[in-house]
Amino acid sequence: MKLPKAYEAKDYEKNIYDLWERSGIFKAHPEIKAERFSMSMPPPNATGTLHVGHSLGIAIQDILARYNRMQGKDVLWLPGTDHAALATNAIMEKKLAEEGTNKHEVGREEFIRRLKELIANSQDTMRAQIRALGASCDWSRERYTLDEALNRSVNETFVKMYGDGLIYRGHRIVNWDPLLETTVADDEVVRVEEKSPFYTFQYGPFQISTARPETKFGDKYVVMHPDDKRYAKYKHGDTFTAEWINGPVSATVIKDKAVDPEFGTGVMTITPWHDMTDFEIAQRHKLDKEQIIDFHGKLLPIADEFAGQPIQEARPKIVAKLKAKGLLVSIDENYVHSIAVNDRGQGIIEPQIKLQWFVDVNKQVVPWKGKILSLKEVMQTVVREQDIAIVPERFKKTYYHWIDNLRDWCISRQIWWGHRIPVWYRSNAEGEEQVYVGLQPPKNDGSEGWHEWEQDPDTLDTWFSSALWTWSTLIDPKLAQDYSLSLEEILSRSLDFQTYHPTSVMETGWDILFFWVARMILATTYMTGQVPFKTVYLHGLVRAEDGQKMSKSKPETMIDPLEVIPKYGTDALRLALISGTSPGNDSRMSIAKIVGQRNFANKLWNIARFIEATVTEPTKSLEQPVPKTPADHWVLTKLQQITEGVSQDLDNFRFAEGYEKLYQFVWNDFADWYIETSKAEPNQPVLQFALTTILKLAHPFAPFVTETIWQELGWEGKGLLAASDWPHVVKGDIKQTKEFEEIQNIVREIRYILSSLQVPRAMFKYEQNAFFHKNIAVIMRLAGLKGIAEFHHGLKLVETRHQLWLDIDELTVHNFAKQLTAKKTEAQASIKQLESRLKNKNYVAQAPAHIVDQTKAQLTEAKTSLEKIKAELTRFAD
Repeated sequence: MKLPKAYEAKDYEKNIYDLWERSGIFKAHPEIKAERFSMSMPPPNATGTLHVGHSLGIAIQDILARYNRMQGKDVLWLPGTDHAALATNAIMEKKLAEEGTNKHEVGREEFIRRLKELIANSQDTMRAQIRALGASCDWSRERYTLDEALNRSVNETFVKMYGDGLIYRGHRIVNWDPLLETTVADDEVVRVEEKSPFYTFQYGPFQISTARPETKFGDKYVVMHPDDKRYAKYKHGDTFTAEWINGPVSATVIKDKAVDPEFGTGVMTITPWHDMTDFEIAQRHKLDKEQIIDFHGKLLPIADEFAGQPIQEARPKIVAKLKAKGLLVSIDENYVHSIAVNDRGQGIIEPQIKLQWFVDVNKQVVPWKGKILSLKEVMQTVVREQDIAIVPERFKKTYYHWIDNLRDWCISRQIWWGHRIPVWYRSNAEGEEQVYVGLQPPKNDGSEGWHEWEQDPDTLDTWFSSALWTWSTLIDPKLAQDYSLSLEEILSRSLDFQTYHPTSVMETGWDILFFWVARMILATTYMTGQVPFKTVYLHGLVRAEDGQKMSKSKPETMIDPLEVIPKYGTDALRLALISGTSPGNDSRMSIAKIVGQRNFANKLWNIARFIEATVTEPTKSLEQPVPKTPADHWVLTKLQQITEGVSQDLDNFRFAEGYEKLYQFVWNDFADWYIETSKAEPNQPVLQFALTTILKLAHPFAPFVTETIWQELGWEGKGLLAASDWPHVVKGDIKQTKEFEEIQNIVREIRYILSSLQVPRAMFKYEQNAFFHKNIAVIMRLAGLKGIAEFHHGLKLVETRHQLWLDIDELTVHNFAKQLTAKKTEAQASIKQLESRLKNKNYVAQAPAHIVDQTKAQLTEAKTSLEKIKAELTRFAD
């Protein structure tokens, strides 16, 4: 026998993956005539490690790639990694700090050299991890977001947008991270609840409340809602003098509907430089803006004696000074509010007005389907007109809400790692400035009086480059080096782009629908005139067993794929991730779930071992086995149903449902019924055909164990399961199939009776007919009956039209019925007690909620149990 007794995943998986790679089966072939299926792998951080969220995405994408490949399609699944500017930049800054230095001391060139070295070492780790998950992606087309061809695409996009007036430079309020010293996108800011003092101060005739007194040095505008009757006597534009932190200030009353009359006193002073809402109020009313806090998080000279102090150090001193002046009215020590934090670096966001580069999302200059639209309008149109489908559909509403509220996109970052902005500046002695925007650096022409060109020091937001992922990865890298060619010419001559774009599917997590998916739609429609993909499939987050978000700060919640795989096997991890998942919904993960799915891999192995031992003369390329028994026809019918069902589920992105159908068939139908039947009268060709079909159906879900069995059996010579065709349908005879289903009904009833009455085995008798003459031997074996006997009294089966009695005496049945009657009485009493408890209003109102829920669950369980008892009494009372 070729198959060992036990399947040890670690003994096979690496060799199997190497076999796939050597065969070239993962490579796409744009030169052949075939239906195409294309998909871009969301690029993981080049310096990171895979977590279970990545693993779920890769498992789903691999299922799609293998399924479509087995259907005869030319499949391109393009892998790659992301330079992850903010996260990677933070890693190097941390390393430098540990060495007692910083980026300014080592310089930009050395900083970037070190990062390139770091990434070159870590990319191999990421590649190995993706391979370990069984990803059948085309490694010959692997891309990196800082590749030369992708950099060309980024610069082409910037230059085109600039030329169309979509990219502009201006002073706007941005999310500034003083820790990383860079701007942060709106989508990368998370809100974190914090308990801190909430101060109320006297400001002239008004009382104002704030949690941030350190921003109030430049406040000279007091704002209230125009409909707030408490302040009706104050008119817009009124002025007054107020004693303040550093002496008297001349203040102006501003009426604006942005103020919430219910918050605090309904009056606020504004700090336009350091608050988004305040900035917008100042813009509407053309008010002055003054910077209070510098870009390192320290107070500026306007703060007088507090200048140079960090915010946290200065705050209590400022409050003490205001108190000494008699201006502190009250302090709420239990005030809870949310603060803005950089999701990438965890620095507290300090809004700042800075000169930055922005993408205008509202300017109507984009040609789309015969109209001139804004980027925002195109993003709405492609989903609304179903050029792009979103799965699940409910996320359309979320998508539209985000697009409707989209502001101009700040794309510049004050870090060194990433795509440098393709803009150069030079000035002359008179202070005049020239700006050059282009694909390549301008040449210093030696113009008299002009300094040399200097490139903008900022880099682009990571999402700007990754927004081009589906098409920039498909252009010919050699063509991209030729700057005599326009981008349009490069795209038209790039075979991969012409063949595989738009891509078929984008599979990713719902949490980056805005970060990435929407921006890919924005950039790709603008640059190529095409949508980036036809369908977006959004998977949920993978949470811990108790529903918590997995977090490194809580090691007990973490499941590390790299620890799980060597112990339980890749297939067990993949199946556990897929099982029970649904699009857009979060799922829970546990080691117990992984162990449970390892059992399925073991079940496939054990089935294969039985069939290998039974099929002594395997046939190559078996197409049409000849069924001989009702069981043969039944299993072929089931295989037809399961093949059609799994195919429909995978076509419609119902991965969990497809796997569940396959699992139930293999475990409950094939193993429990057909294998048991075959132990007495095996039909070798049907057994071989059935196993071959099962391995093909299971391969997209569990590629390693299925390919291992395929290779060990060697029925197809040196062929690969991964390269085989999706199973074809062989129909069983319906009449014969129903005959086996009748056998199953009889066997189930016999098993139920023997189990209920605790009778290990029994004799039986039956009425002679053609059905029993043909099938009695199978029934005896499957039901575990002793043999045929003649007796006068027995227990008759009621679930079949055929006459069959079991040799069970009346006393045994009577005693069991008495036990059931006692259980029925007990269940009814329990139900009465639980219902009484829940009718007690005091109990429901005062008992802890989880106790009340527990009582309700107990009541439901008791009622279910009672119905089962009643059904059994009905069965045995006759």
